[in-house]
Amino acid sequence: MACYFVTGGAGFIGSNLVDRLLADGHYVTVYDNFSTGQRSFIEPAIRNSRCRLIEGDTLDLPRLSAAMHGHDLVFHLAANADVRFGINHPRKDLEQNTIATHNVLQAMCSAGISRIAFSSTGSVYGEPTVFPTPETCPFPVQTSLYGASKLAGEGLIAAYSTGFGIRATIFRFVSILGDRYSHGHVFDFYQQLSQDPTELRILGDGSQRKSYLHVNDCIDAMLLAIEKAEGHLNIFNLGVEEYCRVNDSVDWICAKLGITPKRHYTGGPRGWIGDSPLILLDTRRIRSLGWKPNLTIRAGIEKTVEYLQQNAWLFEARAAA
Repeated sequence: MACYFVTGGAGFIGSNLVDRLLADGHYVTVYDNFSTGQRSFIEPAIRNSRCRLIEGDTLDLPRLSAAMHGHDLVFHLAANADVRFGINHPRKDLEQNTIATHNVLQAMCSAGISRIAFSSTGSVYGEPTVFPTPETCPFPVQTSLYGASKLAGEGLIAAYSTGFGIRATIFRFVSILGDRYSHGHVFDFYQQLSQDPTELRILGDGSQRKSYLHVNDCIDAMLLAIEKAEGHLNIFNLGVEEYCRVNDSVDWICAKLGITPKRHYTGGPRGWIGDSPLILLDTRRIRSLGWKPNLTIRAGIEKTVEYLQQNAWLFEARAAA
């Protein structure tokens, strides 16, 4: 069995990953500063004797380095994932996404760890002209600080792979949905409709085309890739071979809740600065390893609504954070 170090292990994707690794019999260290992660997400995990929790920040290099010793691979998931409000606090993306990734790499070198799996984003493609967008697509002008900070992190990882022999697997996600989901359009829409089921404010004109992936399918792909991918640097798009319009998603959410609110659109064809009007990634590379998603976008959205219905506490916790 392997010993894994998971930054952001108390977060949405991280805590689901931790549960899966433990279920597979591995040893896991959760490293999280709880700025957005939830202790309740990892309560079952830390009762397992093979799981250890270290409360720490990826910007604290000495603590991070000391905590990493003795692990086989680092899953680096800790990040600021607030794409929409990036222009309101531009340094946060630099510090929590780029500098933090540099610290993780430095800590790995100090601890003698040679493998990393990194959660990047499909936002690094900005607004591409090729759809579905492959991993080899030339990068256009960056349109979000989040995407730019993640791309800088990818560059650091590639350089450390060449310079220090680190074996890296980079995942460019579409938006992820599912249990413990705590930010994004389904979260926002559900919260609004819980407060007033007769009205819904929608950023953009509802025609934006988005792709989403359920967290369980995401983790399946990540674990398959670190097992089967060869070479020192591998990059994989993770998503489904479809997209939905924002209005489609609203239809499914409202049908699930049994309501028909009046819709109010703001912002024209884009929801916010840096919001790409079409996201559709080419996933043939990860599929060539034998992976395919189990859930459609609609099924993923509906399961996420069910989770939010059963976990109303999450809205108060998110507001407090």
